[in-house]
Amino acid sequence: MREVMAEPLPIHPLTVHDYHAMAEAGILTEDDHIELIDGQLVKKMTIGPKHIRIVNILTELAVSRARGAVEVSIQNPARLNLYNEPEPDVVLLKADRDVTQVPKADDVLLLVEVADASVGYDRTIKLPRYAAAGIPEVWIVNIPEERLECYRRPSSTGYTVTQILGGSDLAGAELIPALGEISVDMLFKS
Repeated sequence: MREVMAEPLPIHPLTVHDYHAMAEAGILTEDDHIELIDGQLVKKMTIGPKHIRIVNILTELAVSRARGAVEVSIQNPARLNLYNEPEPDVVLLKADRDVTQVPKADDVLLLVEVADASVGYDRTIKLPRYAAAGIPEVWIVNIPEERLECYRRPSSTGYTVTQILGGSDLAGAELIPALGEISVDMLFKS
């Protein structure tokens, strides 16, 4: 008997509208800890104490330094397109955006992913999608290496400017002068 190889069945990607309808129907809840990436439900990584501390430091800095200049959004969705609605750790949004809508890519001034086990995923999966959506600046806080990776000037093929900072190096958000400079080692202090 000859074995017949089955053709893989096509997968229907979920849109952001499908995703939100599932939440409204109670199929998905906040306890599910997922985000929409390329039309697929992706489980988010567990958050550890270093991750929590860094998100809190960034939040405190953004609120105290750039109050009024930006809206600070913590671990909330940012809609990139019809099939991608990730939930980055910190997003600094234009203060005059339409607050009746989920923030869109053109509302974002700076997006930050705090990454421990997810460093590779954030670089290879999320970062290209952020660039394609036109997010002007993305920071990846690389916990294992205690580095801050700054990506600026998106293009269709990725970010054209990359800086890897560590120790006492200073980082500043290009479009948010009110934020000032942040010392990388400040993010990793205990």
